Amino acid sequence: MAKLEAKQDGRRDWSDYYWWSGDGVRLHARVYAGPTSTEKAPPILCMPGLARNARDFELLAPHVAQHRKTIVIEFRGRGESAYAKDPMTYVPLTYVQDVVALLDGMAIERFATIGTSLGGLVSMLMAATLPGRIIGAVLNDVGPELQTSGLERIRDYIGAGGSQPTWMHAARAMSELNAAIYPGYEIHDWLRMTKRTHRLTAEGRIVTDYDKQIAAPLRAPGGDAAFDMWPVYRALGEVPLLILRGELSDILARSAGEKMIAELPHARLVEVPGVGHAPTMDEPDAVAAIDAWLAELPAA
Repeated sequence: MAKLEAKQDGRRDWSDYYWWSGDGVRLHARVYAGPTSTEKAPPILCMPGLARNARDFELLAPHVAQHRKTIVIEFRGRGESAYAKDPMTYVPLTYVQDVVALLDGMAIERFATIGTSLGGLVSMLMAATLPGRIIGAVLNDVGPELQTSGLERIRDYIGAGGSQPTWMHAARAMSELNAAIYPGYEIHDWLRMTKRTHRLTAEGRIVTDYDKQIAAPLRAPGGDAAFDMWPVYRALGEVPLLILRGELSDILARSAGEKMIAELPHARLVEVPGVGHAPTMDEPDAVAAIDAWLAELPAA
């Protein structure tokens, strides 16, 4: 099975796109043009997880863009998107509104999505609020039913402060925090992940590349209130749907994944071996599954 590799020449294969949210936050996306023969095909929107950014898709996006235009979104407060003045806007419904503003600005009517964790939740909400516009979706280690243990783990670490003096120090700290999620990783894997998730400050320190206030809604009174997401999930209807699950995931239980494929006619569950929450989608099993999903998408 295919293994994605980084480009060796160092050249960028995307262009930057900036747009404004309804409440005045400047947002950023990477745009991979795709082949000219598919320029009229609905594009792919890639949306990262809670504390992640466009670099999560630095290998997958150019691979997907061999098939059609691919847009990698950075939610407010992450990467090159500006931080929100009101931390209580760091919620999924606001992210949906931000993505809709991008769709309007780029005159995109129909599209497919690849969403990790939070990005998958946004995909489901968009299916419910923009009926008929999503032509297919990949939900990466997320669904309408999530395990409490994993949510508590994320709530415990998200927004934590601190910095590291070097990339190697940051990578070792990352490995200590996430060893159970990627037990097969070597130090070069942790360095790669750290450079996806962290940034260098003007003072020369390594810090996580997101606004620490994204944790505020999770810790607010009622922030852990449960909602029935199954009706939202079912809004994906009959489109090609790929559900990726990390074999060691503490967020998406295998039983939940099996229930998901029983609910929708074109849903397929693929388990990525040896990883937890969430697969990076660089893994050969994930790449093969995404390639098969791409082949199912309508051409127009």
